[in-house]
Amino acid sequence: MTGTADTSTTTASPRPGAAPEHRGPGKRHVYLCPLRWSDMDAYQHVNNVVYLRYLEEARVDWMFRRASEAGVKGFETFGTVVAKHEIEYRRPLVYRPEPVRVEVWVTDIRAAKFTVAYEICDDEGVYAIASSVLVPFDIAGNHLRRLSQVEKDYLAVYLTPEQA
Repeated sequence: MTGTADTSTTTASPRPGAAPEHRGPGKRHVYLCPLRWSDMDAYQHVNNVVYLRYLEEARVDWMFRRASEAGVKGFETFGTVVAKHEIEYRRPLVYRPEPVRVEVWVTDIRAAKFTVAYEICDDEGVYAIASSVLVPFDIAGNHLRRLSQVEKDYLAVYLTPEQA
């Protein structure tokens, strides 16, 4: 049961102290990520490194499939590389047959980089929050590049700047 949706709906926190699901004007891309039995470690919860795979699956779905549907080809044609990841683990995630929700949005757009935020969650709460700094890259020319206006416009739809 893997699937995606884009949402800009504001909803209440699923539990006291949980982060609200939406904090600003931008949309969030929602990716339903299946858990695999092999994702667990010796402590019987999803291993910390697997969270990076979940983020990658959601990001690729958003930047390639969803962007392509929106007519944006730059990410898949030219390329983008990860310059930095940060993850804050909030609570253990254990294997279950239902997918976990990975929400993706943009917090910063610059000429030659942008920052993506994520929330790995379900109706019970938030398992992890994360961010990635992504840099546009020209794969054929093997060098960094600037974002095109079409890419910036696509990213802007998902922009919810972080509050200082």
